[in-house]
Amino acid sequence: MIRRILTPLLCLLVFTSAASAAAPDVVPGSWYEAAVTAMWERGVLTGYPDGAFRPNRAISAAEFVTVLARQTDLPSGSGQTAHWAAGYLEAARLAGWYDWDELPPTGERFDQPISRKLAVKMMMNALYPDARGDYNTESAKIRDFAQLDGRYYQAVLAAYSIGLVVGDSDGNFRPDSGLTRAEACTLLYRANQNSGKREAAVNSSPAKPLPLPVKASGGSVAEHGWLHVEGTRLCGENGESVVLRGMSSHGLQWYPQFANAQSIRNTAAYGANLFRAAMYTGEGGYLSNSEKCKAQLIETVDAAIDAGLYVIIDWHILSDGNPSDHTSEAVDFFREMTARYGDNPAVLYEICNEPNGNVTWQRNVKPYAAAVVAAIRENAPRSVILIGSPTWSQDIHEAAADPLSGENLMYTLHFYAGTHGQWLRERIDKALAKGLPIFVSEWGASRADGSGGVFPDESRQWLDFLDQRGISWANWSLCDKNETSAALKPGTPNDRLWTDSDLSESGRFVFSRFTGA
Repeated sequence: MIRRILTPLLCLLVFTSAASAAAPDVVPGSWYEAAVTAMWERGVLTGYPDGAFRPNRAISAAEFVTVLARQTDLPSGSGQTAHWAAGYLEAARLAGWYDWDELPPTGERFDQPISRKLAVKMMMNALYPDARGDYNTESAKIRDFAQLDGRYYQAVLAAYSIGLVVGDSDGNFRPDSGLTRAEACTLLYRANQNSGKREAAVNSSPAKPLPLPVKASGGSVAEHGWLHVEGTRLCGENGESVVLRGMSSHGLQWYPQFANAQSIRNTAAYGANLFRAAMYTGEGGYLSNSEKCKAQLIETVDAAIDAGLYVIIDWHILSDGNPSDHTSEAVDFFREMTARYGDNPAVLYEICNEPNGNVTWQRNVKPYAAAVVAAIRENAPRSVILIGSPTWSQDIHEAAADPLSGENLMYTLHFYAGTHGQWLRERIDKALAKGLPIFVSEWGASRADGSGGVFPDESRQWLDFLDQRGISWANWSLCDKNETSAALKPGTPNDRLWTDSDLSESGRFVFSRFTGA
């Protein structure tokens, strides 16, 4: 499901000297900062009414054409609809950048995300119309070349030949996937910078080619849409493998200020595509203050959806270690949440954070999970559901031996790098070998108590292991608590964009890994 863009992102403005900086959510030092800032200062693009650029949201066809037209001084024409970009789209069509059937002038596709293949075709027609690429040489670089339509061969092969486009880490181009705003603006900026007089640039290569996409397995809701489970893989609507990486809140009853819209936008600006809303059931949480906790949860989930992230609604049991003690409350809660979000592709449901104590899979967790999954499926038949296991979601071997029946179910594993090591990774591999799909919905760079460390080497070993297996994760936790697992330094404000100086040692490490680097 693609959220309709209500306000044009890219528009020409007259800037004063006070408007020389880009949007507040353009992260200093990020891979896209230089391109976005330069284009912003030129007046080629600007942000939403709230001033944000929203780098991780998909760029629409209308937005892409508009910024490319303004880069190349293509004058606006006479559009056939009242759409704000109709004039530029008509001028681009008449200039031969794209064909009528790719973006009909009647406008029904203007606000849909533009595909990579069409974006590259437009860019090459506008900036490198004479460039060519050798079929045998360049097609061999593209692992998924068979997925590319013939009408895009010339443009894509030419873009590869001059180094403007390279594959992802697996060598794929992903022709039908979308582009984020950051990717699109960086691509257009790089292409324009290296085009020169265009004729002279046909055989030149930029000093540093732009990866397209930035990382193979990231991507927003706008790009991947409804997630589903195939075997042990989490996949997008078109069957592509997806890895979600992001942050978990701390308890919403304790740190709601870091589960607000600004904090979530900040996290997205560093490259996260996931936010986990940890709603404690005990510890003064939902079971004792349901309406307040529920209101905070809804505010957080809505903010994550607005930021373009996938979001986990986490029924965060801890001191109430046996989930079956509160099955009826969980069933009622998830029925209410799915009535609100069941048709939203952004929302995943985690039904029991960390079963613990005298709890077994067969006696306690599986019967509970069966009841709650059935309740969720009443309103959310397609959504991904995450299921915990005994011993603080580490006994995945028990679930692997006797999983639930049903589709789009995954099983959570939790680890802390200073406590859990190779034995737990081996347990993951054995569960995967049995066909159990795994989602690491909580991990920390500290010891299991949230302190000690940080353990960067052990954390790096863990994340490399997860990346190699395509396993999604959420880090604990986005708050400024005085413990080493917290991503923020004590006293960090929640009402502005963060810089690296606001991040703790753990936060700097984790935020650097959102894109799988």
